[in-house]
Amino acid sequence: MDLKKLELVIIFLLMIPTVIALVKGAPFVPTPLKAVRRMLELGRLKKDEKVYDIGCGDGRIVHLASKEYGANATGFELSPLIYCIAKICQPFWKSKAKIQFRDFRFQNFHDADAIFCYLMPDTLKKIQKKWDKELRKGTRVISYAFPIGNWKPSHKEAKNPEKNQAPIWVYEIGKHQ
Repeated sequence: MDLKKLELVIIFLLMIPTVIALVKGAPFVPTPLKAVRRMLELGRLKKDEKVYDIGCGDGRIVHLASKEYGANATGFELSPLIYCIAKICQPFWKSKAKIQFRDFRFQNFHDADAIFCYLMPDTLKKIQKKWDKELRKGTRVISYAFPIGNWKPSHKEAKNPEKNQAPIWVYEIGKHQ
C-alpha cells in the first residue's frame, strides 16, 4: 500500500469515532468558562467526590472540578482530535483530573456524585433511561443548554445572553424524579 492510501485509511479510521461522537452525543462546542464555573457552583461539589463529564471536550469542567474543588474528576471524550487537544492542554491546567478516550454510553455511573454534560436532547433522553437504572439517590446531574428527558429539575438557571450562557439544568436523583 502506498503512503497516500495509508494516510487516507488512517484519516478514515480516526474519523469513525468522531462521527459517532457527533451522531450519538454532540458536536464539540466549548462551554464558556463563566458558564462552566456556574455549573460547578450549582453542582455543589465537595472534596474527593466522584465527578464525571461526559463528552468532556477539552476537559475544562473536570480540570476546574479537580483543581478548585478537590474532586476526583474524570472526563470521557470520543473524538480522537478533541481527545488529543484535551491531553495536550492537560498539563497547563495543573489538575489531577483524568481524560479518557472512551464512549460514555458504555460507562457505569453508579459511583457518581455529580455528572456534567452538554449533549443534544435525543442523546439526553436515551442516557436518561440508563441513568434511571444506575444512578444512586442524591447524585447531581448538571446539564448545559438542554433538559434531560422527562426528569424534573431541582433548579433551572435561565439563559443569560449578557454572560453568553445557555440554560443550566440541575437534577438531584430521587428528589423530583
